[in-house]
Amino acid sequence: MNIVHLTASTFHGGPERQMLGLAHHLPATYQSMFLSFAEGGRCRQFLSTARHHGFEAVALTYDTPHLWSAVREIAGHLERMGADVLCCHGYKANVLGRIAARRQQIPVVAVSRGWTAENFKVRLYERLDRFHLRWMDQVVCVSEAQAARVRRAGVRPDRIRVIYNAIDPMRFHEPDARYRAKLLRYFRQPRMHVIGAAGRLSPEKGFEVLVKAAERVLREQPCTGFVLFGEGPERTNLQKQISAAGLGQSFILAGFRADLDRFLPHLDLLVLPSYTEGLPNVVLEAFAAGVPVVATAVGGTPEVVEEGVSGYLVPAGDAETMAERICQALSHPDDLPDMGRKGRLCVQEKFGFATQAELYRELFEQLCPEAKTGEAPTALPDETPTAPALSLDDDLLATESTCNN
Repeated sequence: MNIVHLTASTFHGGPERQMLGLAHHLPATYQSMFLSFAEGGRCRQFLSTARHHGFEAVALTYDTPHLWSAVREIAGHLERMGADVLCCHGYKANVLGRIAARRQQIPVVAVSRGWTAENFKVRLYERLDRFHLRWMDQVVCVSEAQAARVRRAGVRPDRIRVIYNAIDPMRFHEPDARYRAKLLRYFRQPRMHVIGAAGRLSPEKGFEVLVKAAERVLREQPCTGFVLFGEGPERTNLQKQISAAGLGQSFILAGFRADLDRFLPHLDLLVLPSYTEGLPNVVLEAFAAGVPVVATAVGGTPEVVEEGVSGYLVPAGDAETMAERICQALSHPDDLPDMGRKGRLCVQEKFGFATQAELYRELFEQLCPEAKTGEAPTALPDETPTAPALSLDDDLLATESTCNN
């Protein structure tokens, strides 16, 4: 069976890891291929990585404002690749991919990771996405919480299924001790504990709340250091906030690091202060690295973090409670390794790629049994006659949201 993934990749991040992990763990009878909108050339990193792993990966020529040309191009690739199923990742892929898949008369699946509502433009795109999800053959949600949001958007329950994000714990099997020293070198003065955070520096990630929480934590635990990995539009505002609070020596904006995996096992605690999430990859990664988590109880995060067992859950936007839980964790340092081990056991049992791949295999074979059995193609599920072909202005899909769920 030939599975084609359509995305708008801007770097090799969480969604890209999920696509490649799935491709590696599907049965040998499955062939996975990747298409990405060019995104000003930023797609190259992911496509190069996919090719390095042995998969066909193609950058599309057409994009906004040439939407119909993009649809024709996608349909042409689907025909050339002998696609049996198209998997779409993100609102641009959902809208244009659905139309291209209909032209080729193949099933189309949307993977819904969450909506960020980052700004007015993104909110418009996400509203468009919620509307178009109604006409997908299936919508895969990365958490039960996201599935509830998709149902509220008007998608039929029988077209929704939950398949969790996955993680390969072997990525963290042999931690490099040199990276603990690298973490400590971010600070001019010695630090007993290092608290980490990672993600795109955008409003929905709530990192300004973490800075506020850090003020209290440092009053009670002055030998603690904070390191935030990532880049994004809020970097300048965060730096101003850090400087105004006098935290310049204790709260470090470390920027984007391709070797984040090497740092994670050497954190004492990871904090996720998001206002919204689908199912956060960074929490799965922290657990796989044996690091406990303090996170906001949003989206699918409570489906991963077990309160008081592998970490702590706090209300979104509540810096005071976040600081309390961080201090609580640091006040019992001997408990942290055990919490981290329980987090690692959780991801091994519930969030492995083998489990994820089996659920996708069942989905693909239900949608496209003829590709498995060699029978004549069956008709696709009926679409509502008024399903829109393309209800958007030419400039509406100019930029794909860079959500790191």
